[in-house]
Amino acid sequence: MTLESLTSHSLSVPHGFFTRKGGASSGVYASLNCGVGSTDQRDMVTINRERVAQAMDIASDQMASVYQVHSADAVIVDAPLDPSPKADAMVTSTSGLGLAILTADCQPVLFADDKAGVVGAAHAGWRGALDGVLETTLEAMEKLGASRADTHAVIGPSISQAAYEVGPEFLDRFVESDPENTRFFANGEGDKYQFDLIAFGLHRLRNAGVGDASWIGHCTYSDPDRFYSYRRSVHQKEADYGRLISVIRL
Repeated sequence: MTLESLTSHSLSVPHGFFTRKGGASSGVYASLNCGVGSTDQRDMVTINRERVAQAMDIASDQMASVYQVHSADAVIVDAPLDPSPKADAMVTSTSGLGLAILTADCQPVLFADDKAGVVGAAHAGWRGALDGVLETTLEAMEKLGASRADTHAVIGPSISQAAYEVGPEFLDRFVESDPENTRFFANGEGDKYQFDLIAFGLHRLRNAGVGDASWIGHCTYSDPDRFYSYRRSVHQKEADYGRLISVIRL
C-alpha cells in the first residue's frame, strides 16, 4: 500500500498531511504510525518515518520534530535537534529541512510565507490553541523575516465538533479567557457541550492577521480507515493509538 498524503492548494511549498495508510505497523497502529511515544515497535515507527521523509524528498535525518507537551512554545530550528526540545511548534528558513508534527485529533497546522522563504508547523490541541501556540508560531516566523499578511496557514485532519463532547468546566475555561468563545460550543446531551476546535483554530489564526487560513476538511474521529483518533481509541477501549504525521519544508 502506498502512502496517502493530503495537500492544500493554499500552500505552494512541499507539504503533506499524511493519513494512516502505507506504513509497516500492525494492529491498532496499522499502518503509518509515526509516534515514537506510542508502544508500537520502534523499528516499525522508524520505517514509517523514513517512508514519510522519502515521500517529502528529504533525508530521514533532516525531519525535525519536537517533544510535544500541549504548550504555546515555538522554536526556531535550522537542523534536527537531539533530544527534541519540549515545544509544540517549529519554524525554519532552512531549505531541505522538514518540520514534522504528530497528532491524533488535535490540529496539525502548517504555515508558509513563500515570499520570505519561511515555514512553520504547530500542534494545536485545545490547550495549546487557547494558550496561544498559533500566535507564537507566527511570532517566531516573523523573527525570520516572514509577514503575517503573506502567511498561509492550513489546519489538517482534526476532530470535528460533532465528535468532540466536553463538560461544563471545559466551557468555563474558554469563557474565562474570552466570553465570546461561547460561539464555539453547541449544546449536547445533558450538561455536555460540543466544542468546535477547528472553528476556534481558524478564528485565532484570522484574528492574528494571517493572509489566509483554512481547514483541509477531514475529521479524524469519523474516518477510522484513514486517520488515528485518540478519542475514538478511548471509546473503543483500545490500549493505545497511532499518531498521524504532518510535514512541511522549503
